[in-house]
Amino acid sequence: MAKLEYFFALFRGKSKLDSKHPLAFIAMSLAIIVIAYDFTAFSVAIPKISEEFNSTLNHSQWVFNGYALTLGVFIITGGHLADLYGRRRLFFIGIVIFCVFSVFGALATNINGLIVCRIIMGLGGAMIWPAILGMVYALFSKDKAGVAGGFIIGVAGISNAAGPMVGGLLTDLASWRWILLINIPIALLALLLTWKAIVPENRVWKHQRVDYAGVLTLSVSLFSLLLGFDLLADPQFNRGLIVGLLCVFGLSMLVFVIIERYQNEQALIPRELMKNGEFLAIGLTTLMMSTIFFAALLYLPQFFMREWSYGAAESGVGLLPMILTYALTSFFSGSIYQRLGAKCLVVIGISLLALGMLLLAHLQLATSYWQLAVVMFILGGGIGLAYPTVTTAAMMVVPSSRMSLAGGIIYMFRSAGGAVGVGVSTCIILLSSSPLVGMENAFFFNAFLAFIGLGICLLWMKDHASEPSG
Repeated sequence: MAKLEYFFALFRGKSKLDSKHPLAFIAMSLAIIVIAYDFTAFSVAIPKISEEFNSTLNHSQWVFNGYALTLGVFIITGGHLADLYGRRRLFFIGIVIFCVFSVFGALATNINGLIVCRIIMGLGGAMIWPAILGMVYALFSKDKAGVAGGFIIGVAGISNAAGPMVGGLLTDLASWRWILLINIPIALLALLLTWKAIVPENRVWKHQRVDYAGVLTLSVSLFSLLLGFDLLADPQFNRGLIVGLLCVFGLSMLVFVIIERYQNEQALIPRELMKNGEFLAIGLTTLMMSTIFFAALLYLPQFFMREWSYGAAESGVGLLPMILTYALTSFFSGSIYQRLGAKCLVVIGISLLALGMLLLAHLQLATSYWQLAVVMFILGGGIGLAYPTVTTAAMMVVPSSRMSLAGGIIYMFRSAGGAVGVGVSTCIILLSSSPLVGMENAFFFNAFLAFIGLGICLLWMKDHASEPSG
């Protein structure tokens, strides 16, 4: 209770929106729970889904990747629409889409139907998340932006922690389908409380074209890349088709860059943000971190189940040292941010991630759980320090009118980067001589990415005041 009263005191009377603060606080927490829980809950259910639908691992991973990639690609458009037409309005639309396709996904009769539902759920999440970011940062005063970032990622971290455990229990005791059905009461309660607590913004409506061409080309580019990795891991892959998909990826990405140069203010990533070197550095750093976090999140449970014969629930509990450390560190990172600044905190976080991945690269069957738990503590601490810090830092280097959009772009780097990272890691594992050797190689690859992220942070990130420009 003391913690809640502390948060309420931080933003009481300082909201840009006419809000009933405690209800708004609870509503945003529930909404964050829905989005974050869905990321992690399926990490322990993939083997059961593969078994039920008789699908391969690289095909079943699209249940995870389809949601993450769609959320990542379309979240920028969600940020545009939230800033343009109102965060509250877009939040409601996103929640409805998310709930409807959670039901359809739970009723899916084949793997492709489930993947399609997860992709459309990603569209709903792409509307919800930037609206959440905008509304939460509006509830806190500018000098408490670090606390806002810690709150957002802290709640997300706790939801991530609950995801594998709840998902594992539901998978073992009932069915993986309940992972989706449990979304509905939480999301509907968030919708009701938001409707009661947050008044629509006073917004001057104006016509502004959305960069659908940019969304289309970026989506085609990233989906082609992931599908290429998916086919490459197939023992009977079609080499010509893979080359064709990689060509589509390169051509679509080139067209995307050209389109963005001529879209001006309507661009998916506006020119003012493209020219903001620190913002791009933050985005690239986020991308590198996400490949690491997603790889650990998806493949440590695979190790538990495949090599140690854990059940889905046991595998979810096995992730607790990493996920709980991530959640707890996220909550306290806001106050640390005020003292040390963004760059120092991100450097510490990425260094811990690099160390953790190097240790995982030496994973053996003889490794004890407690040795692995120490590594998970290191990874959880690293991601808990770095994730909320990069989110807040991105908000602080853009004009306040661009905050929802900036949050969407950073989440795009997080989700799309994580999806691509999982695709690459899966490809490495399936092309290796054994799953264990493949995991070692994949973790070493992720350690290399951590060092790249560290270099980007050291060269281009700056420490700055915790107040948005403009």
